[in-house]
Amino acid sequence: MATSNVKAPQGKLGVLVVGLGAVSTTFMTGVLMARKGLAKPVGSMTQYDKIRVGKGEDKKYLHYKDIVPLADLNDIVFGAWDVYPANAYESAINAEVLKEKDINPVKDELEAIKPMKAAFDHNYAKRLEGDNVKKAKDRWDMVEQLREDIRNFKKETGVERVVVLWAASTEVYVPVDEEIHGTIESLEKAMKADDKEHIAPSMCYAYAALKEGAPFIMGAPNTTVDIPAMWELAKQTGMPIAGKDFKTGQTLVKSGFAPIIGTRCLGLNGWFSTNILGNRDGLVLDEPANFRTKEVSKLSTLESILVPENQPDLYGANCGGAEPGGHQGYYHKVRINYYPPRNDNKEGWDNIDIFGWMGYPMQIKINFLCRDSILAAPLCLDLVLLSDLAARAGRHGTQRFLSFFLKSPMHDYTKGEVPVNHLFQQYTMLKNAIREMGGYEADEEID
Repeated sequence: MATSNVKAPQGKLGVLVVGLGAVSTTFMTGVLMARKGLAKPVGSMTQYDKIRVGKGEDKKYLHYKDIVPLADLNDIVFGAWDVYPANAYESAINAEVLKEKDINPVKDELEAIKPMKAAFDHNYAKRLEGDNVKKAKDRWDMVEQLREDIRNFKKETGVERVVVLWAASTEVYVPVDEEIHGTIESLEKAMKADDKEHIAPSMCYAYAALKEGAPFIMGAPNTTVDIPAMWELAKQTGMPIAGKDFKTGQTLVKSGFAPIIGTRCLGLNGWFSTNILGNRDGLVLDEPANFRTKEVSKLSTLESILVPENQPDLYGANCGGAEPGGHQGYYHKVRINYYPPRNDNKEGWDNIDIFGWMGYPMQIKINFLCRDSILAAPLCLDLVLLSDLAARAGRHGTQRFLSFFLKSPMHDYTKGEVPVNHLFQQYTMLKNAIREMGGYEADEEID
């Protein structure tokens, strides 16, 4: 029997969610309903998946909680920030993801979750018009107010530990600037100078969380924790960070299907992806500057799975036309279109142009009619429980084993590291981390 050296999850676990919209209210409602035995947390790896530990006669397949000390669903206490003042029950009804009959059994608990005022900058999400917003002198004041919120939440609820999860909208794209984002010192200096261009509100949340001893999870494609200054801060505070962007619909398909093409040694001419969705996420992404952030995230998946340099015959063909400067390698295009009638029921179409023996062309069409928040909710649960686990295991900085849940996995690009986007390689990383934290040997390799 292996022995885990991870600290036990004593007391309650506070989950502070940034954004009380469709994703977070679906997450909260599902957890509260599951606690009462009224719903099943389907899609959650921490609740359903089993991992092999040991080999030969010692081999057995165990749930995560039987390998590592995970926090129990009954010990979770929710809190939130949002630009709109509606409580979690009102927000869940307004989101129209879940039927009222599936929300009402936990109505009292949801009504008690009232959002704190958000640290918000309208320039980062121009389509949002909420007034439940902090008045802050500058970015540093924003951070201080958020730190106070976290301290007050702990005091008022009596939770032992807190995890902060970003489930809010995608911000406008903030390119990494080494002079600002390179060190903690330069980041703090920019916050104190109220550098609104380089310091997004989400960075204030992440900084505040880490300083208050809370792991931080970035569920949108924002640059937030994907900068050296935050890596340094996570190391300094001994806290885990994870990101970025929940891997729910189309990218989940891409990270699982692209390996079929690669493993079978088929060629790729092009992959065109388009989405329609109509929730608040779709509204925000209808703004070109916000879409740019999402586009960078969604485009990054394929290029590390089907690599032209590794297989030039299959992925390095010029498919951009004969004109000079034509597109080298396969053509990859991603589009998102705001379409209000669809609300949270997103539809993703993929057209994949492949070629086989002697270069003969074939096509694959995938039409995924998914429910965005239904797919995101179990990811929220898993990321929260596993980040809390990582903190108790003394793991700090970027948690690469959580790449499985994320669209654009964090990696050290300053050292030329390539992110792992291949779903089944990510799954191996996840299993090995659970094994290690459970005191077992990490016995699978990524080929």
